[in-house]
Amino acid sequence: MKIIEGKDRTTPLIEQLLKVWESSVKATHLFLSEGEIENIKKYVPHALKEIPFLIIAEDENQIPVGFMGIAEQHLEMLFISHEERGKGLGKELLKYGIEKYSVNDLAVNEQNPFAKGFYEHMGFKVYKRTECDEQGNPYPLLYMRLDR
Repeated sequence: MKIIEGKDRTTPLIEQLLKVWESSVKATHLFLSEGEIENIKKYVPHALKEIPFLIIAEDENQIPVGFMGIAEQHLEMLFISHEERGKGLGKELLKYGIEKYSVNDLAVNEQNPFAKGFYEHMGFKVYKRTECDEQGNPYPLLYMRLDR
């Protein structure tokens, strides 16, 4: 695996990252319906183009298999393709974000216990909970900070 910075966000790259996103979401966001996933998917390309720092994990064939987005010191997104989950990619990406971008906080869906457990394992602790997500949907968010 190789970690690269997504500076040139071409249409083919965005399309590849959208596939990673969809694979990840379908494997981890079991609380979302197929229709909700399709609706959210419409906004992902714009988010990928606008996020200040886009960090991509590529396989040996230079195909994206995971990515994260960072704004200031906040982890906005971290997605690993379903086939690559459990191989340490998320850990490597997050360590990179902490070391290079001083990532120290994030928000995670409460209904995604694997993600919450992963972030806790990486040293983050919950400091706040909301009843709804940032779009007002009934999906509680857990806000977590790096506990150093």
